[in-house]
Amino acid sequence: MRFVDEAVITVEAGDGGNGVASFRREKFVPFGGPDGGDGGRGGSVYIQADDDTSTLVDYRYTRKFRAERAKNGRGANCAGRGGEDTVLLVPIGTTIVDTESGDIIGDLIEDGQKLLVAKGGDGGLGNTHFKSSINRSPRQCTRGFKGEYREIRLELKVLADVGLLGMPNAGKSTFIRAVSAAKPKVADYPFTTMVPNLGVVDADRYRSFVMADIPGLIEGASEGAGLGIRFLKHLARTRILLHIVDVQPIDGSDPAYNAKAIYQELVKFSPTLSKLPIVLVLNKVDQLPEESRDEWCDHILEELDWKGPVFKTSGLMSEGTKEVVYYLMDQIEEQREREAEDPEYAAQMKAFRDQLEAETREQTIAAKEAYREMRRQQRLAGLLADDEDDDDEDDGGAEVFYVR
Repeated sequence: MRFVDEAVITVEAGDGGNGVASFRREKFVPFGGPDGGDGGRGGSVYIQADDDTSTLVDYRYTRKFRAERAKNGRGANCAGRGGEDTVLLVPIGTTIVDTESGDIIGDLIEDGQKLLVAKGGDGGLGNTHFKSSINRSPRQCTRGFKGEYREIRLELKVLADVGLLGMPNAGKSTFIRAVSAAKPKVADYPFTTMVPNLGVVDADRYRSFVMADIPGLIEGASEGAGLGIRFLKHLARTRILLHIVDVQPIDGSDPAYNAKAIYQELVKFSPTLSKLPIVLVLNKVDQLPEESRDEWCDHILEELDWKGPVFKTSGLMSEGTKEVVYYLMDQIEEQREREAEDPEYAAQMKAFRDQLEAETREQTIAAKEAYREMRRQQRLAGLLADDEDDDDEDDGGAEVFYVR
């Protein structure tokens, strides 16, 4: 199944049914009076989070959704039947944004959470409502109201407590395989991971958190190099970033330089995102001679001038990974408890996350526009065939697939 994390759709609620002007006509009832029924209420459009849905691919090609129109009223005070609601299923972590105003309509973060995005029109009134002592035979009735119409953008960001960050082949996928039941693809070439992967990490029997592995970054990603910054927005909901650094890259590059380059790309994409707590993991230490392992790691830390938490691991051998898991679990629980006990801190964190959401959304949209402009210029220059990569809704990079 193709992984799609953004889609623009239009939703239109059903119109309300019309009221009718009708009069009671029965044998032996000479003055039956008005009995026109009201029109029904039009169907509404809802969006609901669904744990069994993992991508927005259903809204990639079908983009118009409309709820059912209500039935008109009838005589004998019969109201019209209401229109059927339309419920659209989306993955957990989907944000709904009004494209015209840019306002966030809602954020679906729990399974089964439901949001009204287009309200059905009210039904019209039958002539029964207009009878009075001076108007015994009203012939007035009203038409049903139009249903709401909206163009909305669906934005999917994975829900995770910890996000993995690093160069391609730094060992992120191997690390998440070592600490969780997730089984992302692992191979000895760059960009093995093409879509975000989630894994539930069990620290103890009743203590766990969710970890997200996103495709690797390279220097120049903010200008579109590699897979660009397409998937960085998926780190916007995390509490902690785990920066995986390969201590001995296969291309012979400097690990400290690579780590600085990744951090700079993070800052360029979102200064707010770069303010999240970062834990440094020096990975693949099993490839270093044991007698010089500490010396080489200290050299990397000195080059980085790193003062934060650091761990030395081997994802392949599961060496040092348990210590990382326990540290992350303690930090996450501490944050959760502080938010629950300190309302002021909770408000500060909410404001921080709101700012982070807005910033990543703005940067992602800007990156997409820049990518589309680049493709247009390539077509104009004859560097790209008219029928090649003609899907302007893609925000750059290769076509990717997601397998549950």
